[in-house]
Amino acid sequence: MKKKGGTRKITKLFSCLMSLFLIFTLLSGCSEEIYDEYEEYEEYEGEYEEGDGTDYSLLSPDGISMNKVLNVDKNTGEMTINRPKHDPEVPMGEEGTWTIFVYLCGSDLESGNGAATDDLIEMQSASTSDNVRFVVETGGANSWNNEYASADALHRFVIQNEEIEEVETVNNRSMGDTATLTDFLRWGVKEYPAEHMGVVFWNHGGGSITGVCYDENFDSDSLSLIEIDSAFYSIFNEMTDRFEFVGFDACLMGTVETANVLANYACYMIGSEELEPGSGWDYAAIGNFLANNPNATGEELGKEVCDSYLAACEAIDDSAEATLAVINLEKVDDLLIAFNKFAKSMYESGDNAEALSGMIREIRYTENFGGNDKSEGFTNMVDLGGLADACSSFTSGSDDVKNALAQVISYKVSGYNHETAGGLAMYYPLQVGGSQELAFFESISISPYYISFIDRQNLGASYAGTAGGNEDDYSGEEYNEESDAYWYDEDGWYDDSYYYDEDDNWSSGCEYEYDESAGCYRSKAPSKTHWEYADNIKETGESKLVRFASEPAIDDEGIYGFSLDSKSLENVAAVYATVYQVSDDGKDYIELGETFDVDADWEKGTFKDYFDGYWMSLPDGQNLATYVVDYDEDFIVYTSPILLNGKETNLRIRQDAEGNVTIEGAWDGIGENGAAARSVVKLKEGDVIIPRYYSMDAETEEEGEWQGSEYKIEGTPEIVYGLLSEADFLYAFCIDDIYYDYYLTDFVAFNVDENGQTSFYAE
Repeated sequence: MKKKGGTRKITKLFSCLMSLFLIFTLLSGCSEEIYDEYEEYEEYEGEYEEGDGTDYSLLSPDGISMNKVLNVDKNTGEMTINRPKHDPEVPMGEEGTWTIFVYLCGSDLESGNGAATDDLIEMQSASTSDNVRFVVETGGANSWNNEYASADALHRFVIQNEEIEEVETVNNRSMGDTATLTDFLRWGVKEYPAEHMGVVFWNHGGGSITGVCYDENFDSDSLSLIEIDSAFYSIFNEMTDRFEFVGFDACLMGTVETANVLANYACYMIGSEELEPGSGWDYAAIGNFLANNPNATGEELGKEVCDSYLAACEAIDDSAEATLAVINLEKVDDLLIAFNKFAKSMYESGDNAEALSGMIREIRYTENFGGNDKSEGFTNMVDLGGLADACSSFTSGSDDVKNALAQVISYKVSGYNHETAGGLAMYYPLQVGGSQELAFFESISISPYYISFIDRQNLGASYAGTAGGNEDDYSGEEYNEESDAYWYDEDGWYDDSYYYDEDDNWSSGCEYEYDESAGCYRSKAPSKTHWEYADNIKETGESKLVRFASEPAIDDEGIYGFSLDSKSLENVAAVYATVYQVSDDGKDYIELGETFDVDADWEKGTFKDYFDGYWMSLPDGQNLATYVVDYDEDFIVYTSPILLNGKETNLRIRQDAEGNVTIEGAWDGIGENGAAARSVVKLKEGDVIIPRYYSMDAETEEEGEWQGSEYKIEGTPEIVYGLLSEADFLYAFCIDDIYYDYYLTDFVAFNVDENGQTSFYAE
């Protein structure tokens, strides 16, 4: 950032994920337990509702298997799409009628603060109409803040004409199970059909990988995209028309992978790329709109959902991170075809080392969602349009992707932190995923070329030796001094034939089997065998791909810097710096986080310290540990780990280009189950903050944690952006390579004196 009154121009760089001496176990968006359900699906052992006698295992719409919708010919690169068809000329219900099915998985949002109950009240307060009703299934919370739902059963309600009526009670079961969703939709469509029908998933969301609807009563079991696909597929032949819309009143579910799944079953999708606040959608506004406009389309309703959602966010001063978009699913296929062509160019361009590093470097600058930092965890969700832009200098077809995306987005809204968000996100591993995450990604991917691009990057990480093994572990080749790598030779090294069948055809998705006891299709577990190498990738802090033309050193003017050789420039994704404060007794090094103050010349390969001694601190002078969440030309959003009234969380801080700092609130980050916390909690007078830090023992280099002192907010909460307090500090450059490893330079010590002057100690 600029020093107040200064004229420095700072190069935007991506945030540091690790440091050499500190390798903490960080929560990603996908813990091992999240994928347990994909190892081998388990049949529900409780009681299911009896079916209607139909053998659904014999039904296959138009003979199309859901895992054969997207197809790519390896020889031509062309994608063909073959989706199942309905007959919209045969309406499901009377003209001008609407039924919105709400799959309301309460979880801690309900047991903690009654958010689900609030939305039930909103539905009940909507205008009276005989043509509009909400049909709701409640579950997933260990306690409820109303007198009609409970934790020991699933309850089904019809809300209409300002009345709420319980119409059925179902034995308790996981709302993260395909069978539970299937049973609700099958029952609902049969009992409450309408000309226009919509489905809303209400709960936490985690994006394309971890899904939605985390059941608090069943170990946070959630619905993955393939489980949602299975449920809709299971009732496909019981409907004559698609749902008018499927929406997600949940975080992070506005993704192209989600849209691809739902394009088989709905006309429109409504979802957010980013977090949603706890208040979520405005159901009173939705009900009122339909009462006055019973013949509205999903697109028209979606616009009302977006506008009323943003207005509700603004009313509680929680709109900064807001995004919501209406996706025209009838136009998604054009986007998928355009993206596949672009991904082919992306993959082929990646054969060139300079182009590969350029693309990876730019993708890391792309707008991303849900945190993706060491303090809050990782979702690995990035903006689709941003990714196309990031690779545009190295590929063909990026404009076609953006044009197709513009046609798909019927309407969107966003807060001031995401004004450039394109409307759909997609998976990209900002932090390398393990074998289970990557295997699941393969099962939902929209292009074999995009999978191969990511596979090659991950495989390159293993070949580069970051797994800590020897050079024969994967490649069978010895280290090549000329190419600075042992995984590449003149004949190439990566083989993408794994993704194609014997006819040179790639098909999306996974296989399904019919579960007779549950009355639904279930997807087979994606195989992780191909991806097992990813479990061995580890950051070393001593990347073999980082070589110096001039070693890191302090020059005659007291500036710390270095230069990279030309080969290293082809393998480096980012350069930034990390700062530690030395404790008063000198026994601990306390990590303060990252700084953008690096003067980077990527053409010459020279990098210099440009640190001005300014940092974020509490009003009592305690420096905060800060990590970058998001940034643009006009702002940077930081996160800082703290205890807030005794609870571990993260402080969100926004700084504009003029150096002005505002507190956006506290956010819990990504949970162990992969769910993103919805609420950014506003700070208030009387709240107690204790800063948290990663730390290192100065003598043993043993990692640890450090806590600051209590600070009680008096008056308006504020953060000070000013010179560091008088103390000794350590500074090092962090150099990320393109294969998920990094190099940390030696620490140099600097001092901030009583006048705020910063100076490095002589070596």
